[in-house]
Amino acid sequence: MLDIRRLYMLKTVAARGSITAAAQSLALSAGAVSQQLAALRHDVGIDLLRPDGRTVALTEAGRVLLEHADRILAAMEEAECAVAAVKGTVGATATLAALPSTVARIVAPALTALGADHPQLAVTCLVTDEAQLRELALGTVDVVLGQRYHHLPETAPRGVAISPLLDDPLLVVTAADGSGERPVGLRELATHNLVVPPPSTDCGQAILHACHQAGFTPTTRHVTADIAAQLALARAGLATALVPRSAIDPGTLGIRTAPIEDHPILRLLFAATRHTETTNPTTEAVIAALRTAARQNRTAHLPPP
Repeated sequence: MLDIRRLYMLKTVAARGSITAAAQSLALSAGAVSQQLAALRHDVGIDLLRPDGRTVALTEAGRVLLEHADRILAAMEEAECAVAAVKGTVGATATLAALPSTVARIVAPALTALGADHPQLAVTCLVTDEAQLRELALGTVDVVLGQRYHHLPETAPRGVAISPLLDDPLLVVTAADGSGERPVGLRELATHNLVVPPPSTDCGQAILHACHQAGFTPTTRHVTADIAAQLALARAGLATALVPRSAIDPGTLGIRTAPIEDHPILRLLFAATRHTETTNPTTEAVIAALRTAARQNRTAHLPPP
């Protein structure tokens, strides 16, 4: 009988591209992973991996086995969820991966609420921009707080369930000048020096796409994905920033924020989990806390009546 732990190791090696990278993510030595994969190769009687430059790749047999391994691992998680649903209680641990721009206004309030409502639940939070949904598929995280910009096609990886949380517009941020939050046309920014995220990022691509749709190429003077740095440059009057509304504290001094009226740049914040037929009480509690925090954050940014 095949060992499910060895199947998971095969899946991890295939996703990471090397035994060394897989071993690091599994907190094992490369030798231990190689040993287990050798045992799996002995069990099936055919090579599952082949050298591919500095990495390794699946053989045809490896691809076939991994397809079955995915179904087996999914069935195992389904069984765990079914038992958890019968118990009806929130578990003891969960891992959340979140974008840096969501920590202050959504993640922190959500974790505070979880601590009050479910004190037995210890949530580990990984703050990262990188490959969140891949980590979800590998099982290294349980919930992802991710984003998708509205100019991109709506797609979800196979086996991933998406729960929309918040439509989060980018605001134009400049130094405070005493004027109100008058909406601005994106074309007005053609004469501004902008601070923007790198074009390789989703946000950077979204800003370039919107500016091109508005008929101009932005003048970029500063490039950084660090929102604190973007706000500091805007506060100093050195640049105009385009920052997600949920990433800005409404009480921040020294800046002026304004919505974009003609070519809005919107990102959808979502919570993602591995798809199961049975709801897992633990991940559902995390998503509920994120949803409440997102709703409260949206209310905090509404203009006064």
